[in-house]
Amino acid sequence: MPTTAAVPSLTSRQRTILFLLFLSAWINYMDRGNLGVAAVPLSADLGIDKEQRGNLLSAFFWTYALLQPLAGWLVDRVNVARLYGFGYLTWSLATVVSGFVNGYGQLFGVRLVLGMGESVAYPCYSRILATSFPEAKRGFANTCIDVGTKAGPALGTLICGLLVARFGWRAMFIAIGVGSLIWLIPWFRHAPGAQDHTVVVPPTPPMSHLLKRRAAWVTFFGLFCQNYAWYFLVTWLPSYLVEERHYSLTMMSVYGAIPFVATALSSLVAARMSDHRVAAGQPAVPVRCGFVMAGLLGCGLLLPLALARNPLLSMVFLILAFASLGLYTSNAWALSQTMSGPALAGQWTGFQNAVGNMAGVLAPWLTGVLVKRTGQFAYAFYAASFFLLLGVLIYWFGLMKERAEAHAAAYAHRSL
Repeated sequence: MPTTAAVPSLTSRQRTILFLLFLSAWINYMDRGNLGVAAVPLSADLGIDKEQRGNLLSAFFWTYALLQPLAGWLVDRVNVARLYGFGYLTWSLATVVSGFVNGYGQLFGVRLVLGMGESVAYPCYSRILATSFPEAKRGFANTCIDVGTKAGPALGTLICGLLVARFGWRAMFIAIGVGSLIWLIPWFRHAPGAQDHTVVVPPTPPMSHLLKRRAAWVTFFGLFCQNYAWYFLVTWLPSYLVEERHYSLTMMSVYGAIPFVATALSSLVAARMSDHRVAAGQPAVPVRCGFVMAGLLGCGLLLPLALARNPLLSMVFLILAFASLGLYTSNAWALSQTMSGPALAGQWTGFQNAVGNMAGVLAPWLTGVLVKRTGQFAYAFYAASFFLLLGVLIYWFGLMKERAEAHAAAYAHRSL
């Protein structure tokens, strides 16, 4: 009979750090997604067509994705708390400046700076969690951050939408950006340091060691597939609800937030389930990989059903599709951290985010092209579903060896 190892509870300091990371992830995703909320009135004011809108929504991801390897390299070599604070300051100021732009080119440039600032976020998250939180708590810790990334679009859609409806898009950008800066005060007081490490971190191996690992590339392209659907929804869902479903800005703010809440709640439940299984002795790689594939499959099958003509039925399928994504997001980064180990966590996350977030370049741009040329969103939904189902195949076949080895090791351990 396998025994369940006692897993210590998080310390008060770990909980404080985790709460601050949760808040910053919330703000991170609110800042990157607020352009989608303001897109319709902003486009009308600045004379921007749908294809240009797609370019603007993807501009953030050019710098965000391309700078991920550099960010991953940096977090393994410099003070991670200071690096994250600098990136946070950069993207918050970019949000403020967005309220003062007067044309397509200016806004495009500001979105590039926003991507530069946010590029350090996930490598920093991964490094902190891999070094300061135990394996059996890592699913929960990752999910707290993931809930922040879902609360950002959820409450961001609600708050930003209401601000735009009442005060206009310029006031929304300025208010959100200035308010975000307050977070820096507690961060520099409670930021993690070497004294918070719960594991011994070996020297960082050369980058070539990472790039030779097949499992790494599986997680890179698996994230790309999930992110295509995610960033299509984050950037274009408000426009879809307003322009195709004919919601008012206020209705869009409320109903557009509900699916993101569903992802956050399902992510919390899935994280508890997966952490419980790992703590009970089940091998971490197969457990977390199973949740990842189930989430991609569920969303891939449900998302096209959200095109149903009946508004209530459409919203039900959309919420269920978003809830399925919570199975993926609760375990994807924990899976990478398990396979990478503390020494490679920053580099692995940097490259995974670089490849994965190129979907943020492709999805908003391609959606803009498809909507402009077809006059509807159907093909955009089909494209998102295709990438989700492709992701299932990538994880299934790409990590088959790792899953088998993990099961064999667990069986051998039980036999001792």
